[in-house]
Amino acid sequence: MKVTLRMFDPSDADNFMAWASNARVSRFTREDVFTSRDDALHHIQDTVLPHPWNRAICIDNDDRRAIGSIWVDPGQGAVDGCRGSISYRLAHDYWARGIATSALKVAVKVVFGEWAHLERVEAIVRVENFGLQRVLEKAGFVREGVLRRYVVHKGKAEDMVMYSILSSKV
Repeated sequence: MKVTLRMFDPSDADNFMAWASNARVSRFTREDVFTSRDDALHHIQDTVLPHPWNRAICIDNDDRRAIGSIWVDPGQGAVDGCRGSISYRLAHDYWARGIATSALKVAVKVVFGEWAHLERVEAIVRVENFGLQRVLEKAGFVREGVLRRYVVHKGKAEDMVMYSILSSKV
């Protein structure tokens, strides 16, 4: 199954709801589930489209239909400018098919090509999210360690695991 990435557009709102309204998908995300198409449309227009690197995940049998999203937040300034932070969401119906692993590999290759100043792409994962940890490792990311009480997730300080991949390894 070939995975492709493309820019979002407002017509993706219905497909976006397939993962953004699913509690299983949003369980490990910072955002709550989306409850309406209007909320999804506003999010696409106000957050996704202006983002410097946010792509729809598509598969070969339907290369226009978004089944997930993947994005990289660039580091800022002299200290953090050499790294980006990657995240993704995938509709539950497409879990355990290798799609997330493929999307991560494609995204990392493209981002390192487009942003030559990046030395590393990193991902932080909740300690209990073993599925995502396995996906990152299959995509070539290396586990660096546990960041204790690193983020507040839905009102509670959470330990996170740091993963990264270096531009020299892609």
